[in-house]
Amino acid sequence: MKKAFEINTKDSRSSARTGVINTTHGQIRTPAFAPVASQGTVKALPHNLVKDLGADLILVNAYHLYLRPGLETISELGGVHSFISWDKPILSDSGGFQIYSLSPLVKVKRSGVQFASHLDGTKIFLTPEDVVDIQYYLGTDIMMALDYFVPYPSSKEDMRDSVELTTQWAQRSKKQYLTRNSHQLLWGITQGSVDWELRMKSTEELMAVDFDGYALGGLGIGEPKSQFMEVLEKSDILLPKEKPRYLMGIGYIKDILDAVERGIDFFDCVLPTRNARNGTIFTSQGKIVIKNKKYETDERPLDANCSCYTCRNFSRAYLRHLYERNEITSAILNTIHNLYFYLDIFEKIRQAIQNNLFCNFKKKLIAINEEDDTV
Repeated sequence: MKKAFEINTKDSRSSARTGVINTTHGQIRTPAFAPVASQGTVKALPHNLVKDLGADLILVNAYHLYLRPGLETISELGGVHSFISWDKPILSDSGGFQIYSLSPLVKVKRSGVQFASHLDGTKIFLTPEDVVDIQYYLGTDIMMALDYFVPYPSSKEDMRDSVELTTQWAQRSKKQYLTRNSHQLLWGITQGSVDWELRMKSTEELMAVDFDGYALGGLGIGEPKSQFMEVLEKSDILLPKEKPRYLMGIGYIKDILDAVERGIDFFDCVLPTRNARNGTIFTSQGKIVIKNKKYETDERPLDANCSCYTCRNFSRAYLRHLYERNEITSAILNTIHNLYFYLDIFEKIRQAIQNNLFCNFKKKLIAINEEDDTV
């Protein structure tokens, strides 16, 4: 039987590595990027295009699917893979981020979380056990334990409470998971912000629970970048090498490269798709804001070095026209390009690590992506 995570190559000058996560719906090549499909779809794209762009998996949100269309509907239709007609791996987020993002509508208790639905205000109480069961019935390949993180900055007391509650919920999640005898993978999420004493405590306590993978949560929300990177460096030393590491919600290219260098295997973010819908395009020569008037008669593709459908067929002038007219096609074509750009970068990251050239690749790519609206 294959291991849940296999490491294939390691970079000699950093902690970067390539590998595969084995799931019942196929392999995920790492370092991996999960396009966000919270409601069961990557916004503006049908699944065949997401596959064609090179995605090994997508990320859905258990909280949102629990609310709509609901577990009963999804279960009756054969689970989430069948319901959305996606036959590759799926990771489900537990809803921990919604505790943070919907904070005025949330009450956190030791026993669980009370949500006031953002749809109609209905009171919903979910325990860590409930969240495992929701993901079990969804049938996702990787499920996340419910966690609790606080904004940056927060008091030491609040951060300590976050760590303690996350550990308690992690232990309860694992216990419930074991009752299900499932082939799904369960990953835990460390907390502690950039306070290394608390982050170390959280990491060690979750390692004792023994998850299939470990995520670093509660980062990328305004903390100093130097402290953010210090947490990654120290976590790289502390976390078990044989388990995948997931940096949640981080999408800037430089941050991704810095994190891969520090041993991170897995990422997700709405950045490429949300920016595409808002008219911000990422290219090999820098960033383009397509609404700018200078593109009004520009015959060039978005990126001469890109072979995506958008760049092979359409000019910047046409894409600007679509965006200015609020055409749905604008979101589709821009998203095709941005997601292709991101997934292609991850393919090149894997190739660079395999060829032991990651540090050189990182240096060149960062130099390009520090440019702003230059092309």
